[in-house]
Amino acid sequence: MAETQGSQTPADAPPPQQPTAYAQDLSRSLGLGENMFITLSAVTPASSVFIIMPSVISGLGGAAALAFALAAVAGMLMAFCYAELSSAFPITGGEYAFAARTLGRATGFALFALGLLAGVLTVAVIALGTGDYLGVVWTSLGGKGVGLGVIALASLIAVLGIRTNAWVTGVFLAVELAAIAVLAWLGLVHIDQPISTLWTPHALGDGDVLIGASAGLVSSFAATALFAYNGYGTAVYFAEETRQVSSIGKIVMWSLGITVVAECLPLVAVLLGTPSTRDLMAAPSPMNYFLLERGGSAVNTAVSLGIAVAIVNAVIAIMLQIGRLLYSSARDRAWPDVIGRPLAAVHPRLRTPVPATLTMGVAAIVVAWLVPLDTLILATGANLVVLYVFVAASALHGRITGATAHATYRMPAWPWVPLAVIAVMAYVLYESIKSDWRPTAIALSMVAAGYLYYYAYLHPRREHRWTLPTPAPDPTR
Repeated sequence: MAETQGSQTPADAPPPQQPTAYAQDLSRSLGLGENMFITLSAVTPASSVFIIMPSVISGLGGAAALAFALAAVAGMLMAFCYAELSSAFPITGGEYAFAARTLGRATGFALFALGLLAGVLTVAVIALGTGDYLGVVWTSLGGKGVGLGVIALASLIAVLGIRTNAWVTGVFLAVELAAIAVLAWLGLVHIDQPISTLWTPHALGDGDVLIGASAGLVSSFAATALFAYNGYGTAVYFAEETRQVSSIGKIVMWSLGITVVAECLPLVAVLLGTPSTRDLMAAPSPMNYFLLERGGSAVNTAVSLGIAVAIVNAVIAIMLQIGRLLYSSARDRAWPDVIGRPLAAVHPRLRTPVPATLTMGVAAIVVAWLVPLDTLILATGANLVVLYVFVAASALHGRITGATAHATYRMPAWPWVPLAVIAVMAYVLYESIKSDWRPTAIALSMVAAGYLYYYAYLHPRREHRWTLPTPAPDPTR
């Protein structure tokens, strides 16, 4: 019989008593440094340097450094919002936990829907790039099958204990930082270009001739550069597994700072150390061009292997994140119990959300297998920008209503910081819609689907579903 408001089937009945705080089911065993290992792995600086950065270099030349500097400022403003909200709500649900407790339950679920989509698509996009770099080392390892295998492997690793994952990602992170260090060293010992290159925008004209470019072009590429820094907010997804969680805001800020240095140093080195700015911009793969010119084929092969490791590392870290996102939603009773109870289960020995993590792994494999890469990239285009708008609005409204009054980290220059973020993201969305309206439409459609589900299923059962308890107490605080 269909369930109606005011009555529940046995499989969907309210629990005897609603908890006022989450139980400490996950293992609170991470130190601050171990949390940062996973967070930086989710940011994956090496993947940003070799995948996102080349498109900015091809479009701006040396002024790519200026675009990344502007993006770092915007990233700092965003990190302030994340740090304050994370310290106020150190809950493994991440952004949806912020929004639900500041902007309302409906908006919280809408943001969960967007985050879930973004997570699955991001894993698929990143994993499918593995073959491009492994193929440099072993030709037979190119292709989609390698990407699917990476997702499967990452899912199995992600269900292990959280400290095991912290050290696995930490070792992989060291490998990718070594690849970045090689790139930076090759540039800094072969400086051929003047320092003014770093703030002089160029574009490629007919015949690959360098021509001057406008400052507006720098602003548009700064939006692309912003994506390269994303991931520092991942720290909050492991807040319930972190000792001294009152310092979670510091992890967010430190993660961004390390990311900016790890990405901007090799960028400056490449821009100043390239034999030719024109050839660097015209190359199909600017970083591989630079490595071949300055290091030779052996160095290019070794660094390509390091980038493949970085991609695998990123997939593991993001699988950890989205597995906990789905687990958190099930724990908040977002789903009918026949679905939600298994997804909210935690392995008694590993103390990790095994069913939720493996479910997300299967979903990512299916998406990566069935959906063309161009479509995946299109679908991820505006998700981050929309997510940032909600996070900034949560930071703004949380202070106004007092919902974040208990935060252990307080951002400077409130309310100007979240207002500036909203203004910047509005501009980015405007530019995105002008170039292609479809990514924004996909992101907003997921938000709308979240609102629809909330009002159709959760709101009529609001007394016992999506009740949003307080964070689990931290005995080490």
